[in-house]
Amino acid sequence: MEITGKIIQILEAQTGSSARGEWKKQDFILETQEQYPKKVCIENWNDKVDFNVFSVGANITASINIESREYNGRWYTGVKAWKVASAGASGGSTPDGDFIPPAGEIPPPSEEASADDLPF
Repeated sequence: MEITGKIIQILEAQTGSSARGEWKKQDFILETQEQYPKKVCIENWNDKVDFNVFSVGANITASINIESREYNGRWYTGVKAWKVASAGASGGSTPDGDFIPPAGEIPPPSEEASADDLPF
């Protein structure tokens, strides 16, 4: 699922440790750009979003997962980002900084490539 909007606030990072090891969480608030804008708090776990690249005021498209869970008879819903790209940008990047081409686009072969250039 994707959501597009403007980052209006970046909240303080939270850190901790669990049985699985160290973790880091930083939430940010995204405001959609519709006739009736909505504000959505999106969770960023373990540096999936680099806030040195994205800052308050940036227009982004976030790929998100929405999940609800029950605790002591109450339900809690979380919105977690797993990829973020500048709004209108084609493709995005992984947490490691690798480029992800847009779906359906395969780069054309280079003109220099020929049948004699096989690596085996």
